[in-house]
Amino acid sequence: MSLGYKLIYHKEALKFLAKQEEAIQERIAQGLTGLLTISPKGDIKRLKGYQGLYRLRIGTCRILFEINPTEKIVYIQAIDTRGGIYK
Repeated sequence: MSLGYKLIYHKEALKFLAKQEEAIQERIAQGLTGLLTISPKGDIKRLKGYQGLYRLRIGTCRILFEINPTEKIVYIQAIDTRGGIYK
């Protein structure tokens, strides 16, 4: 059930998505729809050392995001592989 949350992508996240195969893009898109529900679904963990930053794992990809509940916006900060996201 969606509560009208909106996804906003950082430019680098969109670049990473554009380079991926269509099957991976679809898998990531399905995972991101889980962020639009009232209690986000998926393999989500809060990142230590960062205020309000979370990690969503989809296969070998990692998505770093922030949630602004007052504006109902999910900011997608970065999307990358496991080895590249935390650098």
